[in-house]
This record gives sequence, C-alpha cells and structure tokens, in this order.
Amino acid sequence: MNPDDNAQPPAPEASQHAQESGQELHQKHGQEHEQKPDQDPGPTSPHMIPIALAVITLAAMIGGLDALFWLRYERADILGGQVWRLLTGHLIHLGWAHLLLNLAGLAMLWIIFGRLLSFTRWAVALTCCALGVSLGLLLFHPELHWYVGMSGMLHGMFVIGAVAGIRSGYRAEWLLLGLLALKLIWEQISGATPATAELVGGAVIVDAHLYGAITGLAVALVMRWMDQRTLHNQL
Repeated sequence: MNPDDNAQPPAPEASQHAQESGQELHQKHGQEHEQKPDQDPGPTSPHMIPIALAVITLAAMIGGLDALFWLRYERADILGGQVWRLLTGHLIHLGWAHLLLNLAGLAMLWIIFGRLLSFTRWAVALTCCALGVSLGLLLFHPELHWYVGMSGMLHGMFVIGAVAGIRSGYRAEWLLLGLLALKLIWEQISGATPATAELVGGAVIVDAHLYGAITGLAVALVMRWMDQRTLHNQL
C-alpha cells in the first residue's frame, strides 16, 4: 500500500473556511489601522490632560493679580524676551465666569473626542494650538497689548478631535466641523455677541478662535501624514 494513501487531503470546505478566515483577519487588521490611526499605547491616560488644565487654571485664578500680570499674553513683554507668555496666557482668565465657561467647553470637547487621541498627541495638540493663537495675535494684531483665555486653543483642539473622529469612521464629526466653520464665519462678519462679552467680563477676540482653528487643522493634517507614512513603512 502506498503510504501516502493514508494521508487524507483537507476538505474543500475547511480549506476554504481557513482561507476566508485569514482574509477576514487581514481585513480586520487593516480596518483597525484605518479606523484608529491616532491612538498609540502610552503609560499616561489622555484624561490627565483636562484634569491638569483644570487644576492649573484654577490655581492661576486663585493666584489673583500676581498670576494675571506674570502669566498673561503681554505683547511688549513677549517681544522683550518673556516667551513663556505665549503658552501661559491661555491659562489665565478674566474672572470665574470666564474660567468656568472655558472649562465647560473643555469638558464637552473631552466627552466627544477625548478617547480618540493618546496623551502625547493631545499634549502636542494643545501646545501647538496655544502657540498658533499667540503667534497669530503677535504677528497680525500689533494693536492688541494683552490677551487671556483658552477659547482659541479649544477651537483648535476641537478641530483636531473632529478630524480624528472622521478618520475613525464617525460621520457626525463632519456636521460638527461644519457648525464650527459657520460659527467662525459669523464671528468674522459680525463679531462676538454682546452677551458673550458681558458673560466673560471683557472683549472677545474672535480672531483667536480663527487662529486656533487654522492651527488645529494644520496639526490634524500633519498627524494624518505621519500616520500614513508610518503605515507605509510597515507594509
């Protein structure tokens, strides 16, 4: 008897099933790369970002006028070498109503988008957005002597989170981006509403929102390019 006679060929159904399972696994793996391109493992939870911002801004508010004068965006002092104000100016607020309004915006942003990016990427995002707003004001608004608040930075982080959501397969984020674009256009045409200025206790610099959103879009596109490049190198 031929010894090979005892070897039974695999059943066609089992072979086909194994092949299909392998293809499904490959497709699923590819979808995971496509749907979660911005998430990378790290030891620190991204939820530490809003907690840290809340603690720092509350401490700055408690610090009173000393914190205000030493940390706010101050054009003359920045040009004189106090470059830390490019970042710290976004952590200072005109009053408790201004601070609580921004913290509410931060909380809403995090509920919608917080899970979509890693701690590192959110840290990079908020730093870039803060610098983008400050540099925009410094370059294009020489008449603006000082500025406080993180609403401009939050607009940029909103754009970054929305783009991350779109890349993860969430279509509703297109609507959110559209609504934000309409808000920015309205502000450029009509300015901030008097009610908002009265609520925060001072003039609302709407161009800070625009610079934040533009910076956020640029950062989101750079992140997308980096992810595509990394994925291409892995293939």
